[in-house]
Amino acid sequence: MYISELAIKPKYFEFDMMGIIYHAHYLGWFEAGRTKLIEDLGLNYIHMEQAGYISPVQEMKVEYRKGIRYGDEVLLRTWIKENGGVKTVYSYEVLNGQDELCVQGTSVHYVVRREDFKPVQFKKIFPDWYARFAEASE
Repeated sequence: MYISELAIKPKYFEFDMMGIIYHAHYLGWFEAGRTKLIEDLGLNYIHMEQAGYISPVQEMKVEYRKGIRYGDEVLLRTWIKENGGVKTVYSYEVLNGQDELCVQGTSVHYVVRREDFKPVQFKKIFPDWYARFAEASE
């Protein structure tokens, strides 16, 4: 299984009045991790869009365990948990500088035609992507 790692330097505006990362910012971090994972595998999401397809989020789950505080180092780990012929599930872990698991989550994605959002078989439309995802997944 391939795990992509992304070091994140939290910005001051991402913190709430309690001095921890506002919960919604993790969704953006997850997207950054997913993008990096795709790039690490030698792929580029823009090529999917140029071919007339997109891969929207269908479901997002986030479990908050410990707050990230201002000044903390952050490491985001992203990997492919499930690589089906239609559905892809990504997993995420956010760790602080002490290697403590602070947040974990998953996101579910389907490939759809941009013009009408009709789902397509990822395996058939993008066989190269599917093969690389299969090699990298659990």
